[in-house]
Amino acid sequence: MVLKVETPAAIAAFLDTPTPTAWVAEACGRLQELLLDHANCELKAASTALSFIYRYPERTALCTGMSRLAREELRHFEQARKMMDEMEIPFSRLSASRYAGALRAAVRPEEPHRLLDLLLIGALIEARSCERFATLAPHLPDKLGRFYAGLLASEARHFENYLAFAKKECGVGAQEYATRLAELKAAEAQLINEPDEQFRFHSGPPM
Repeated sequence: MVLKVETPAAIAAFLDTPTPTAWVAEACGRLQELLLDHANCELKAASTALSFIYRYPERTALCTGMSRLAREELRHFEQARKMMDEMEIPFSRLSASRYAGALRAAVRPEEPHRLLDLLLIGALIEARSCERFATLAPHLPDKLGRFYAGLLASEARHFENYLAFAKKECGVGAQEYATRLAELKAAEAQLINEPDEQFRFHSGPPM
C-alpha cells in the first residue's frame, strides 16, 4: 500500500517552487547518500539553533525557543542515525551543500538585518526540509517513508517558529520584512531549480 502524504498547505504556499521531479527520482536511487546527508542536516540544524543562543544571549524568548529547537533537532539526528544503523550505512561528516552555503552568503553583516536574514533563512531551510519529507515519503521503502512522514509536523512547526521570531525580534517594519523575505525566497527557489553537480538533501536537480 502506497503511503499517502501531502505537503502541509502552509509550506506549499510559503515556498516559491516545489521540488523538481528529477531530484525526487535521483534521491530514490541514492538512499544511502540521502539519509547520510539528512543526518548531517539534523546535526547542523541543532548547531544553528545553538549559534543563536551564543550570538544573542540577551534575547530571552529567542534563546528559550532555540534551546528547545536544538534539543528536538538532536532527537531527529538520533533517529536518523538509528535508521542508518539499521540500513548499515556508516556515518561521516559532510561539508556544507551549495544550497546552504549560497543562502548563508546572502546574510547581511549589520544588525538587525543579520538576525532577520538568519531567521528567514532558517525558516526557508525548515520549510524545504518539510516539503521534501512529504514529497519523498510515498516513494521510499515503507519504514523510511513512515519515518519521513513522521517528521512533517515538527519541521512545519520549526518553520513557523523561525518566522515568528523574525517578526518579533528584529525591530524592522512589515514592508522591510516582506521585501527581504521575497528576496530570499526567490534566491532559494533558484537554488532548488538550478542543476547541481552534487547530490544532497537540499540540492537542485542532477546535471
